[in-house]
This record gives sequence, structure tokens and C-alpha cells, in this order.
Amino acid sequence: MSLYAALYSGTSGLAANSSALGIISDNITNVNTVGYKAANAEFMTLVTESSTYGTYSPGGVQARARSLIGAQGLLQTSTSATDLAIDGNGFFVVKPEMGGKDVAFTRAGSFRADDRGFLQNTAGMYLMGWPLDANGAYVDNGDVNVLSPINIAALTGTAEATTTAKVRANLMSSQEPYAATPAYAVGSMADGTIEPHFSKTIKVYDSQGSAHNITMSFLKNANTNEWNVEIHGPASDIAGGTPQGLVASGTVLFNEDGSLNLAGSTAALFEPVAFDWTNGAADSNITFNFGTDGMADGLTQFDSASTMISSSMDGAVFGNVTGVSVGKDGVVTALFDNGLTRAVYKLPIATFQNPEGLMSVAGNAFAMTDYSGAFELVSSGTGGAGSVAPSTLEASTVDLAEEFTKLITTQRAYSASARIITTADEMLTELNQLKR
Repeated sequence: MSLYAALYSGTSGLAANSSALGIISDNITNVNTVGYKAANAEFMTLVTESSTYGTYSPGGVQARARSLIGAQGLLQTSTSATDLAIDGNGFFVVKPEMGGKDVAFTRAGSFRADDRGFLQNTAGMYLMGWPLDANGAYVDNGDVNVLSPINIAALTGTAEATTTAKVRANLMSSQEPYAATPAYAVGSMADGTIEPHFSKTIKVYDSQGSAHNITMSFLKNANTNEWNVEIHGPASDIAGGTPQGLVASGTVLFNEDGSLNLAGSTAALFEPVAFDWTNGAADSNITFNFGTDGMADGLTQFDSASTMISSSMDGAVFGNVTGVSVGKDGVVTALFDNGLTRAVYKLPIATFQNPEGLMSVAGNAFAMTDYSGAFELVSSGTGGAGSVAPSTLEASTVDLAEEFTKLITTQRAYSASARIITTADEMLTELNQLKR
């Protein structure tokens, strides 16, 4: 009968609004949870039997939770380099347990290094990434399914060998040519037999980070606008160089306006010069950039004192890791105290055909389901994925004012459902008293 049906309808109202209260409570308590996605309680009718014209059979109501997983939270600036957010679609890939096989997906990007150097978020989940080799290429032949936990402590120090040396210097045009005895022979400046008109020593580095002093010596010869050049270093540093570590020699020619004449100069001086180091470091090939043909951007010959204007070399001594940074492209870069940087990981972004179909798991993360479909790992900003936002955190999507409003309406609905039960009970009591 309808009175009993009304009792059950009221009971379903109590249950549905209790569920709604639980959802609202979770939203309110997670208003400050990084990357939290608010959920809504959605109500639907329950029909116990088909109603016909003139009759009605009450059924009740049901409440189901719907997480708005695809909603974008407000991005807030952070001072930590390992605080990360995603501006757009997608999720960070994390591992709940280091030794486990399961992965989860999260927008909670407040990552910190644990006592072993692994990046973990507040829930203790480990951030996963593509490992990169020294050249910035993917390890494992670019297999996008091969991910590794990002470990800052495992990064080792690094050195960088010198490959280029740019030199700007002026050689005095009025310098008297060398015409003394002994006559100039290749290596005379390197072994000290002849004193050069101008020389300059620069510092270069090998693959082990050891520094070496390399000297460039210049001697004006009898030919117009032409200088002899020797590049040499200590014999104790360079194997096979004779005499006294000589590695390259030749002549440099200048035009009448004092600019460099490459065509008339020795080509070997402008090509990579091989250095065979005696300390066991890998051989170096260093290109000396003496300037552009017909330009005054390197070696010049003007009538002012011979001098080194500037010199710049790449390479660096051995350095230790001082920190990491993350770019918008998701590349995790190690920072070294010698000024070098090196890409060590790249963060993948996991995308789903239906992110609303993901299942919530503990730790403000999500797991794949049949409704979400399989995930794809793509680079930041590609394939419909959002971009990594470094030094940024995504705020909760909870609107506190809206939740308090829902709290009031849910309380009223719960009270009204309880009133249905008490009213139906009173009517049943009146019915039972009819026989008296």
C-alpha cells in the first residue's frame, strides 16, 4: 500500500542525503588539498512499478557521486623547484610503492626528495619519468612505456671537455718582422728558442675536468701582413707533441684593412686541433675560432699594441649536483656547482579518452578503469596533453561557498525525508485505530 511505500521512500531520502552529506564533507575537508577534484552528489528517481493513469506508486531517490576529474584548479606559484602542476589535460604518473608494479595518476604535484633522493608527493607516491642519457636522448631506445622513479641523489657529478675556444686579439701592424739568427723554424717559439712578438695562455678542460694551460704564440715574419702561429702546451700534459707540446702551427694572413684573410691562412689552424692528454682523459678536439673572413671579430692587425681583447672557452671542471629544475617541456635538469646543467629525466603526461571514468584511490590519485580507457604517455604540451607548470601547484577545485549552500539544502532535505517517515507513521497509527 502507498503508506508503506511512503515509509520506504522517506528512508531512501535519508540514505541519499546521508551520502550527499558525506560527499560534501569530503569536499569541505579537502578545500586545501593540492590537486583535489571536487565531487558532486547527483540524485536520481527510484521507480518500484509503473504508474498508471489515476494511480501512483512512490519509489524514492538514489544518490551517486560524480567526481569532476577533468576540472582545472587554480594554478598557484610556489617557491620550490619540485612543486609541479599541469596546465591543461593529463596526469602525472606515480607509483604508490617503490617495489610495486601498479601505477597511479595524480594532479597532486607537491613533490619532495625522500631520504634516498626519490621524489615523492604528500601522499608518498613516487614520481615517474623517462630517463635521459648524457646527450638528452631517451634511454631504452625511446620506449615510452619504460619509466623510472626520479632519484635526485643518484645523479653524479660531471665535467665537460672544452671543444671551442674563441679568441679576439690584435697584432700590432707596425711590429718589426723577425729576421734574426737563428732563423725561424716550426716549434722555435714552443721550445723557447725564439721569443714570440705576442703570446697568450688560455685554460682548457679535458673530459675529466682537469685544467690545462694552452699557449698561442705569434711571430711576425718578413712576408707582408703575415704572422707565424704556434699552439702549444706543457709537454707533461700533451703526449706526442714536439717540441714542448706543440699541437698546431701555421701562418695567419691579414687583409690590407687589418681584417682576417682566411684564404691565405693555414687551414689547419681553423680546424679542430687534436690534444692527446697524458693524464688518461679522453682525447680532445678543440676548434680555435680566430674570427670570420674579412671581418674584425677575431684576430686583427691594426697599429696599436698587441693585446688580447677577449677569450671565451666552453668546458668546465668536475662539479657536484646542487639541485634540479623542471622546464615547461617536462625536462628535469640537474644543476651542478661548476655551472653545467644536464637533462636527466623527462616527465610524461598520461592522457585518457574519458578521464571522468577514472576511479579515485587513496592519496588523491586515480586508477584506470574500463570506463576511462587505456592511458597514453605523451610529452608535455603535445597530443592534447597540458603543459608542465614548474614551481606551481594546482589548488583544489572546491568552492567553499557552494559547498556550504549544499550543506544547508542537504540538511533540509534530510529533515524533510524524516518528516515523511513520521507522517506516514502517524497515518498508519490512525489506520490501526479504525477497528476500535
